[in-house]
Amino acid sequence: MLNPEPDSKSRLRLWLRLLKTSRGIETTLRERLRVEFNSTLPRFDVMAALMRHEDGLRMSELAGGLKVSNGNVTGIIERLVEDDMVERVAVKGDRRATKVRLTRGGKIHFEKLAEAHEAWIDELLGAFAPEDADYLSAQLQTVEDQTHD
Repeated sequence: MLNPEPDSKSRLRLWLRLLKTSRGIETTLRERLRVEFNSTLPRFDVMAALMRHEDGLRMSELAGGLKVSNGNVTGIIERLVEDDMVERVAVKGDRRATKVRLTRGGKIHFEKLAEAHEAWIDELLGAFAPEDADYLSAQLQTVEDQTHD
């Protein structure tokens, strides 16, 4: 009599499939950002974070929100400032502190990036009906919640 496969094997295969799929999507997004906008995924992520904070963020807040080091963000911000996409602004009451925020041109450019990004994700995950995507998203949220306990 054959022993049934342990549940852990199914979950291991699921993890490997999630990882492979995620990497494939990320690779496609990186390539499309590079080819169509001469941009990068980290640059997109920084601009997305700044778009959510109209008044700007301190570098440490930006790095913390993106879960990367200040050093990783600094180079991206420098290039965005050079490209007039981001500006530095003084923090009232603290002469040493500055925040960074999107310029008007940065907001306009990011809106184009975000529109393309959403269309690419829609295309790449188009095999999922909206209700299936919602269900899977809820299941993955459960896993995420468990890993933070």
